[in-house]
Amino acid sequence: MSSSAKPVDKNEGIVRFDAAGATLEGNLIVPDGARGVVVFAHGSGSSRFSSRNRFVAGALREGGLGTLLIDLLTRDEERIDAYTAQLRFDIGMLARRVGAAVAWLRRAQPQHAIGLFGASTGGGAALVAAADAPDDIAAVVSRGGRPDLADTALPLVKAPTLLIVGGDDDVVIDLNQQAYDRMHCERRMEIVPGASHLFEEPGTLERVATLAREWFTRYLR
Repeated sequence: MSSSAKPVDKNEGIVRFDAAGATLEGNLIVPDGARGVVVFAHGSGSSRFSSRNRFVAGALREGGLGTLLIDLLTRDEERIDAYTAQLRFDIGMLARRVGAAVAWLRRAQPQHAIGLFGASTGGGAALVAAADAPDDIAAVVSRGGRPDLADTALPLVKAPTLLIVGGDDDVVIDLNQQAYDRMHCERRMEIVPGASHLFEEPGTLERVATLAREWFTRYLR
């Protein structure tokens, strides 16, 4: 993997789909011969243009995987959430929208296995979506996520799940361990030494990208 992994231009591969009455936007890029497509569920106060998720997505595409980066909130909702910070924690709504993206992708790319990559609160939403559609999700990766927010859905997740946490992110490590202990699927928890919650330290995001690519390459067939 190269640290210059190509990000998604805001107008590249743009798609729109309906999610329970809301029209959401995303960027879908599928390399030739891709073994599967990974849907990205961004985290608190973020969007599909998150530099961290775009970096990981670029690394996945270099590894022969397609990516769908989506906005889980409409533009009006993003403006509301910027002031209230409430919608980003509405895990039920976010999970339904991830599920709508998966259903749309299943119709648009029926030949590909689907994975979910969740960050922060998006990690909880991804796991709820995976529990709701066990036959559609082949693997899940959470980066600095809040899988604990998936709550009662955790024991129902069947997809192999990788939880990636920064070694200096003590509170989130504990929350991930609690979620890990409640899950029954094949799972692994990986702690990246020296990384904070946002994986801003040199080399830490590259490590996330490598771990995610290896996990999805293994399970998306």
